[in-house]
Amino acid sequence: MALTQNYGTGKRKTAVARVFLRPGSGTTTINGRQFNEYFTTVNQRELAKEALGAIDNASQFDFYITVKGGGLSGQAGAVRHGIAKALVDFDPELHGVMKENGFLTRDARKKERKKYGQRGARARFQFSKR
Repeated sequence: MALTQNYGTGKRKTAVARVFLRPGSGTTTINGRQFNEYFTTVNQRELAKEALGAIDNASQFDFYITVKGGGLSGQAGAVRHGIAKALVDFDPELHGVMKENGFLTRDARKKERKKYGQRGARARFQFSKR
């Protein structure tokens, strides 16, 4: 018996999530831990599961997710992006719905690098006239 699964890679800030979608009972495992155990705040859980709100049969899939890099907020965004891409891989008909809700767009905002001669990315050292 061949394992049927669909795959999606999600990215946000410096976090990268690899999402494997398999037929199952609706369980979600992230880095070997349960979904509610990994994402502790309600906001992180809602953000990560946001793409599943666009479909009506989310409980028939198991999600096996590995995520690296960044913090929990960026990882939740990466998981959302990866779940959306895996669902589109499973059913290309969902592409329009996912695109319309903005789940397929990679959020490109990252931390801006510090510049030389400055205190931060944009903050300067205090100027002294005398």
